[in-house]
Amino acid sequence: MRPGNRRRPRALIAALAAVLVAVLTLGACSGSGDSGSEATGQPADAGAGAVEGDIVVASGRDVTGKGGIRQKLIEQWNRQQEDKGSSSRARLVELPGSADQQRSQLLGALQSGSAEYDVVNLDVTWVPEFADAGLVRPLPDELVDADVIPSVAATAGWDGKLYAVPFNSDVGLLFYRRDYLKKAGVTDTELGNGTEWSTVQKLIGTVGDTGRSAVDGYEKGWTTQLAPYEGLTVNGIEALASAVDGLRLTDDAGRYTGSVQDLEAGLKELRDRTQAPYTLGDAGRSDEAESLGDFADGRTAFLRHWPYAYRTLHQSLTDQQLGVAPLPGRAVLGGQNLAVTTASKRGPAAQELIRFLTNHESERCLLDAGFAATRLSAYNDNGLTCRAAKPPARPPRPPPPPRAPTACRGTNTAARSTRATPCCPHCRTPSSARAPPVRRLHPDLHHRTAPPLRRQTTIGRGTGQGPAREAEDRPAPHLTRAPPRAEPSPGHRPATR
Repeated sequence: MRPGNRRRPRALIAALAAVLVAVLTLGACSGSGDSGSEATGQPADAGAGAVEGDIVVASGRDVTGKGGIRQKLIEQWNRQQEDKGSSSRARLVELPGSADQQRSQLLGALQSGSAEYDVVNLDVTWVPEFADAGLVRPLPDELVDADVIPSVAATAGWDGKLYAVPFNSDVGLLFYRRDYLKKAGVTDTELGNGTEWSTVQKLIGTVGDTGRSAVDGYEKGWTTQLAPYEGLTVNGIEALASAVDGLRLTDDAGRYTGSVQDLEAGLKELRDRTQAPYTLGDAGRSDEAESLGDFADGRTAFLRHWPYAYRTLHQSLTDQQLGVAPLPGRAVLGGQNLAVTTASKRGPAAQELIRFLTNHESERCLLDAGFAATRLSAYNDNGLTCRAAKPPARPPRPPPPPRAPTACRGTNTAARSTRATPCCPHCRTPSSARAPPVRRLHPDLHHRTAPPLRRQTTIGRGTGQGPAREAEDRPAPHLTRAPPRAEPSPGHRPATR
C-alpha cells in the first residue's frame, strides 16, 4: 500500500463488514441440509476414553499466509492451557492441494484410520457427507447460539443434529476498480445492493471504450474462477440461483430436486455472464489465486471473489482505486465448519478447543484477518479486540548483576587471594603481582599469545658514525625466547679487546 493512502485496519474492516452483513443476512444461497438450531444430538462418548496428547486439527491452507490467523488462535489456546496448568495442546496440520483434493484426503484418512485427526475443518458442503458416513460426531446444541448468523448456522447441521460449529464464512463479492470507472467518465462509483448484472455489463462497455487507451494493461471487463474445479461449480450455482426464483436443488434428505427447465435457465445465465466481449480469456483456466492476480495487475475492471481478497488487494490498491459490493443476483454461501472426528480419543478437549476457536473474540480475529466472521457480534461490537494477533507480552528482563574484576591465575599469593585485583591486559596476571621483565619463560604457563610489539627509535652506536635507525621490533619481556640480537649499523666496527 502506498504511504499516504494507508487505511487504518478498523476502517478497512468496517467497509468490508458492512457489505458482508448485508449479504450474509439477506441474500446468500446455500445447499446444506437441516439447520443446527433444531439439533438435539449430544456428543458421543464425550467423557469416555479420553487420553492425553496433542489435539490435531486438519485444515486446508490458511489464505492469510504462513503463520496465519488460524495458527495464531491455536497458539493462544495453547498459552491459555499452559497458564491453567493443563497438559492439553493443539497443533494445526494444513492439507495441500485444491478444495477437491483436500476433501479426498480427509475422507481417505478418516475412513482408513491412517491419520489421527481430532478436529477437521470442513467446507460447509461437506458436513452432510461426513456426518452421514459417521466420520464426525454430534455436538451439543449450545455451541451454536443466537449470535451466529442464521444462514451460517444452517450449514452446521444434518438430520436434525448438530455436527459442526461455523468457524469462518465465505460469500461471493464483486470487487471493482473505481479509478477505471472515473477515467471512463463515470461520476458515481458506489455500487450497492441493487446493482444488477446488466448494470455491470454496461459499465464494462463504458470502461472498454476508453480502457485500453486510458489504462495501461487493461484487457477485458471482468474475471472469475472458471477452471474445471469447485470454482466453476460455484459460478454455475450462482448463475442458476439468480435465474430461478426460489431455487432449491435438494430436499432435506439431500436428494436432487432440480428440473431440466431450471438447468437450462441457469446455463443461459452463466453464458450471458461469461461472454467473450466481457470476460478475460484466462478466466477459463483461473482459480482464486490466478484471478486475483489478474485483477491486481489491472487486466480487468471487475472481479468475483471471496472476502479475504479485500485485505490482499488493499496492499497495492487504495480506497480511491478499489471498491467492493454485493455480488449481483444470488451469491453462494461458503465457509468452513469445525467438527470432532468420531475416532478422536480426545473428544472433550477437542470440543473445548472448538468452543475457543469459534467464540466472540476469535471471530473478531478472523474478521480482522480478512475472513467473513460467523457471529454478528464480530461485526457490531466495537469493544471486541483480537489479542491473538498480538505477540504475548514478555516480562521485563532484570538488569545483569555487576561484574566483579576477574581474579587471575598466577604463581604468587596475590593472584590467589579472595580479593580480586585488576589484571595485566596481556597475560591476565594481577598487576600487583606482575614479575619484573626477564628474558625467560613466563611463570603463567596458560599464557599462549604474545602481546603487541613495540617499536622504538634509537641512535646508531659504536663509532657514532651510523645514521639514526629504527630498532628491531621488540616484544614484551615475558616471551618464551630472547629477542633477536640487533645487527650492526653500516660502517660500524666491532670493538676489539
